Amino acid sequence: MSLIRITSPHVHKPASTADVMRLVLLATIPGVIAMTFFFGWGTLINIAWASLLALTFEAVCVKTRARPVSFYLKDNSALVTAFLIALALPPFAPWWLTAVAVFVAIVIAKHLYGGMGQNPFNPAMVAYALVLISFPVEMTRWTAPFVMLGEGWNVAGFNDTLQLIFGGWSNTADAFTAATPLDEMRHRGGLTTEEAWRASAVLANVGAWHAVSAAYFMGGIFLLYKKIFTWHAPAAFLGSLAVISTLFYLVAPDSYPDPFFHLTVGGTMLGAFFIITDPVSSATSNRGKIVFGIGIGVLVFTIRSWGNYPDAIAFSVLLLNLAAPFIDQYTQPRTYGHKQAKRGAKEKTS
Repeated sequence: MSLIRITSPHVHKPASTADVMRLVLLATIPGVIAMTFFFGWGTLINIAWASLLALTFEAVCVKTRARPVSFYLKDNSALVTAFLIALALPPFAPWWLTAVAVFVAIVIAKHLYGGMGQNPFNPAMVAYALVLISFPVEMTRWTAPFVMLGEGWNVAGFNDTLQLIFGGWSNTADAFTAATPLDEMRHRGGLTTEEAWRASAVLANVGAWHAVSAAYFMGGIFLLYKKIFTWHAPAAFLGSLAVISTLFYLVAPDSYPDPFFHLTVGGTMLGAFFIITDPVSSATSNRGKIVFGIGIGVLVFTIRSWGNYPDAIAFSVLLLNLAAPFIDQYTQPRTYGHKQAKRGAKEKTS
């Protein structure tokens, strides 16, 4: 029996919001595993707590707006926001800090602007920036990775971590905490970068952060393979950060770390594939996404090198979220049937 040969185009059912969000959650699993392995149980506890809060706040907001609660909870957008906040916060972040961050993200940054698809800023980054400015002490209490363990030194167990998060901070928690590599490099005093590497135990064990970044990179490649977003924004961000950090490193290697350091510590990979690719708050055209990513890369390096905050992903993303409509206005693609693209704000003539 002969088969009918049908050529393209073929019509496929578009992926629903819930399907897309589910894939994003799936892509975070390598990063979650790596963070739990190196930094202890705090990441998983924060994810569970933030997810419960996000679903609760989402349900209350949707109910208040007289919308079907189950329909909006099933789109998984609140869970994605909760995951991103939990992954960005320190593993020992107290319970109330996570609650404040999730409340700001869901209620203020999302629903006060009209709900999903209406927010001009990335909700997770709005929340992160607010708690970073408001509670700098709690936001700098990062868990020391297990590779820094000395003789007789143990990673905080599950019960100890629960006690630290929900029971309050104690003096014994100082044994489990350390600065991040970006903190160490930014506040190294008069030491050169080489001297800082030799003097700092955190920088000597920077491999833990490299491994976490590699895990988020793998998750990002998975999302690219699934065509959840295009390569333009992540490649532009990572490329611009690599270029500008290389230039400064070549000119003054004693004052600036190498580009590999910038790409593999802090929230660089998490930001590149899970933050700046937000379809609502970022630029929309391919050319616009490149401009958007380059702008974030330049701002990240600038703030890391001369600003007060070592990791600048949140502030850079929020500033470019503000500029996204302007970028879109001047990077519109050519419409089919027209010789050139209509870009910019042109005054109509009668």
